[in-house]
Parts: sequence; structure tokens; C-alpha cells
Amino acid sequence: MKFYFFIVLFTFFEIIQINAQDSVSVIVIPQNASWNYINEGEKLSFQLEISIKKQDESYSFHIQQGKSLDMSIDSSGKFSWTPPYHITDRIEKQKVVQIIIEAKSNFGTVLTKNIDLVVSHKNRAPLINELKPFYIQYNSKNTYSVGNGSIHDEDNDPIVFIPSIEALPEGMTLSSQGEFVWNPSFTQFKNIKEKDIYVDFYVEDQPNKSQSKGRLKLVATQLDLPPSITIVPKEGQITVKENETIDIRFYLTDPNGDEDIETFDFLTNHANIPKSSLKKNTINQYEFIWLPGYDFVLDPKDSLTFFIDFFVLDKTQKREVKRVHFKVLNTVNESERDQKYYELYNGTLARAWELSEQLKDKEEELKKAYNKAKKGKKQRSVVNASLGATTSLNSILTKNKPDTQKWISTIGGTTVLTISTLEATEVIGKSMKDLIDRLNYVIEKKNEIQTKGDVFARDFSLKSARKNPEFIRKVDDFMATMNLKGLVALELDASWESKQKLSDGAIKKTFKDFNPNTN
Repeated sequence: MKFYFFIVLFTFFEIIQINAQDSVSVIVIPQNASWNYINEGEKLSFQLEISIKKQDESYSFHIQQGKSLDMSIDSSGKFSWTPPYHITDRIEKQKVVQIIIEAKSNFGTVLTKNIDLVVSHKNRAPLINELKPFYIQYNSKNTYSVGNGSIHDEDNDPIVFIPSIEALPEGMTLSSQGEFVWNPSFTQFKNIKEKDIYVDFYVEDQPNKSQSKGRLKLVATQLDLPPSITIVPKEGQITVKENETIDIRFYLTDPNGDEDIETFDFLTNHANIPKSSLKKNTINQYEFIWLPGYDFVLDPKDSLTFFIDFFVLDKTQKREVKRVHFKVLNTVNESERDQKYYELYNGTLARAWELSEQLKDKEEELKKAYNKAKKGKKQRSVVNASLGATTSLNSILTKNKPDTQKWISTIGGTTVLTISTLEATEVIGKSMKDLIDRLNYVIEKKNEIQTKGDVFARDFSLKSARKNPEFIRKVDDFMATMNLKGLVALELDASWESKQKLSDGAIKKTFKDFNPNTN
């Protein structure tokens, strides 16, 4: 009967617990399937709500972690963001941006919600900068390369050139790589000398087939003009951090033909720039690729500035020089620092997990000792009472036997005295009060580690959060929590090993907001 009553009582409390869970307030996200999907450059906007509110209760929203530029949420929960175009590319196609939204009520309730924003790549048509004129010489094969120096695709898509057949002069060709070739007749050259003409063409990115229209000016010349340099990017001042790759592209042209280009090189006022950084791709295309290491700017300097003069010479020694100024900023090794902070985050929670498991084992051990002490006390009390009753009845049972009466009294009294002495200690070497104090301390410390571990795992689950100066202080505070004070004599075994193997999964099972490093 008692067993059935226990089942009914357990079921009753379980129903109450389920109903209590159903009534907990949570942050409600939009219900439409694609509410968190957005293209680069497009605005994403949605409204967050609270599922259950008390009377006169109001919530204020803000972004707790993961906030990026131009991302905003007002106090009512209206979120707005226009992701920039550099979030993803045509190869990655989509990227998930994680944020944590926090809502605080005027009653002190704090709710959080992890939200994944899926950003998709949006293609943009190529950009065509102003083109230098195509200088035409008579009775010569004239070549002009539009090249990537003047054409730029912001998505880094491959591009091809498509001629406008109606606009091309007779005999002129345009390759898919952007090279115009033309050997004009006398009449055509004479017409160009009298009036400049223009040739239209199209630049198409792949594989999206987006087009932009360009126009090239044809100019007749009989002069031996110097070669020219086009630099991409155009900036004359380039600022980078240590361990950040510098990639500059150079496109060389010569009005007398690219075959007239003889030399392209550079001079610098800094001795540690290797000549091998300048790489030749074609006769008129070069690339400067250089990576300043973490030891390029020596402490205590914050930065180092220098310049490089890039120059081109043709066969008649005519030249053009372009100077580029560089500024390299001293910086820390971000990847090493991130890994160091993660290991500190992981190690702190691992220590908390091990201590929590050890305290669980100690709790079980103390509970068994406490139950054994209670059971022993009860049994000794029964024996005490029984033997006491025996000595009380000896006068009746041995009325006519004085010797027997004396013997029973002696045995019974000695036994009662011995049991009373044992009962005073309750457990050999340990009193019941000591056991209860130890057990309470273990339970209190275990709950404290669980609570603070949950907060620590959640607050520093993201890489960006661990870069906050508060992270180191929080680690110290949490580690101080794990120092066992008060009842020091817990007799924790230094060689103790958990029955469960330490792993990221085991830590996450104990601290649910723990975020393992998957990079």
C-alpha cells in the first residue's frame, strides 16, 4: 500500500514540475522558415518577443555577445542588420554568424537566446576604372591589355572580356583575357589622327554572368612614349599588421607595345624586403607578395614605416616610377592568443568538473557513513534496553538463587555500560555531528561550483568574449571558489581518479553552455 502511495505522490510532483517548466518565460523568435536568412548587402529585420509576462512586467533587449558593425537591437526587441559584402564569397556561399540576445525584465528576470544568422553570398558585377588611351602606331601590330589593373571584381570572381562586335574597327580583335590587337590600315590610322574614336566592350564575371560595359579610347601617336604602371590597389599608403599578407598587383603598359618593356623592379629604404617578393606572371603583369612576420616590428615600437619605389624601363631607357608608403603595426599573435585563452577556459572548467565529480563521490561516501551511524545507534539502543530489562527482572527469575541473581546483575550492568560508551562515539573515530557538518559542506561546495561553472561556461563561450580583460579576473575568481576551506579535513584522496573519463563531452554534460573549440 505504501509503495502505491509513493508512486502516486511521485507522479503528482512530476506533473507539477512539467507544468512549472511550461510556464517559464522564454525569448520567442519569428516562426517563418527563412526569418534568419539574408543576402550580403540586404537588410535583415525581425522582432523578438517574450512568451510569458507577469502583470506590469517589461523586458529590455540587447546583444550580449557576437555583435558586429551596423548590428543593432532596440529595447523592445526589434533587430536590424545589413551584412557587409565581405562576410562570405562565391566559394563559401554561406556563413553562419552567431549572436547571443539577452532580455532583462524590470523584475530582475534575465533571459538569453542563441541565434544563428545565415548570410548568403550576393554577386556584384565587375567594376571598370578609367582606362588609359590605346596609343596606335601606323604599320605596326598594336597591342593593348585592359587587364585586371583597370578591372576589378569586388567578389574576386574570374572575369572574361566580350567584344561589342558592332563597335570594333575592322581587323581589331579582343581576347577573353582583355587584350586588344590591331594593325590599322593607312586610312584607319589617318582617321584616328583626325578624330579620336572609342571602342565599347563588356566585362563578365563567372559563373554568374553579370556584365559591365567599358569604353576604350583609341589615339594615334608617332612618339616613343614611356611605359606606365598601374597599381592595384591604388592606395599610396598601405597600413597592415604583422603577419598580414601584402598583395599588390602591377600592370605594365607601353604605348609602343608591351614587347618594348625591358625591366620592372623596386628599390626600398628598408633592408629586410626580399627581392623574391616581386613575382613575374607575364611580360606586363607582376605581383608583390610579402608577409611581415610577428618579429618585424621590434618592441617597444608600435609601428614601422618605410617606402618602396617600383620602376619600369623600356628599351630606350624611358621610365616611370611609383612610390608606395608602408606602415606595419606591431601586433600580437592572434591565433596563439586565442588558443591560449581557450586552453585556459577549457582547463578551468576541466578542473571544476574533476572537483565536482570528486565531491559527488565524497558525498556518497559520507551519506553511507551517516546511514551506518544511524543504524548502529538504533541497534545499540535496542540492545541497551533489552539488557536493562534483563537486569530488572533478575530478582523475579532468581528469587531463591542469590548467586545467580548477582551474576545476571553483573553481566547486564557491564554490558549496558559498554554499549553506552560505544553509543557516545556512534562511529569509531567520527561523531555523527562531524559527519553531518562534512556532508553539508560537500553539498554546499558542489552546488556553488555547479552554479558558478554554468555562468563561467556561458559568459566566455565565444572567442570574442575571452578577449575581454574581465576573462582573466573571472578565471581567478572561479579558481578561488574551488579552494576547499572551512572543513579542510575532507580527506580527499590526492590520487583519486574519476570513473568517467575527462573529455569535452563530459564537461559539456556538466556545464551545458560549455563551447568546445572546433577550429
